[in-house]
Amino acid sequence: MRIGVIGVQGDVSEHVDAVARAMKDYGKDGEAIPVRRREDLARVDGLTIPGGESTTISKLLVKLGLFDEIVRILLSKDAGTQAEKTKTRLLGLMDMAVDRNAFGRQRESFEADLQIQGLDSPFHCVFIRAPAILRTWGECTPLSQYKDRIVLARQGHLIASAFHPELSGDLRIHRWFLDLV
Repeated sequence: MRIGVIGVQGDVSEHVDAVARAMKDYGKDGEAIPVRRREDLARVDGLTIPGGESTTISKLLVKLGLFDEIVRILLSKDAGTQAEKTKTRLLGLMDMAVDRNAFGRQRESFEADLQIQGLDSPFHCVFIRAPAILRTWGECTPLSQYKDRIVLARQGHLIASAFHPELSGDLRIHRWFLDLV
């Protein structure tokens, strides 16, 4: 099994490390690799897109010729007026609407232990300039909330998180992802 981590911006090395550790701890053979070129995509069985500044990520994915390829393989169908203003292209793969920076800017970053559907104990969630999932429809299912906001959802083999599981030290979400792959 080979899991790719989009390597254009965000916690790339942290994700590669977390996926590799989850594979080892879970007894899965394989590797985690950064994906920076279209050729890299052809070599992976699953893909992680690290959090980061979504406008920058969108523009870099287009510039590097990765955007359309990722859509063919693979999140939100609606990001409201913020996406329109910044001309951010959405992958449009999950039946959900998001609010960028819903919990504030960098200085409002926080951590919280949250219950997640399917996990037997709380997960320590790290929120940095975090978005929120405003609503889901169709096949998209909310899996966790912080206060009144959805922060984790799943649709088929896709998982969307408003927090950074790679920064928690807890590999359960990465293991869950490996099961989906």
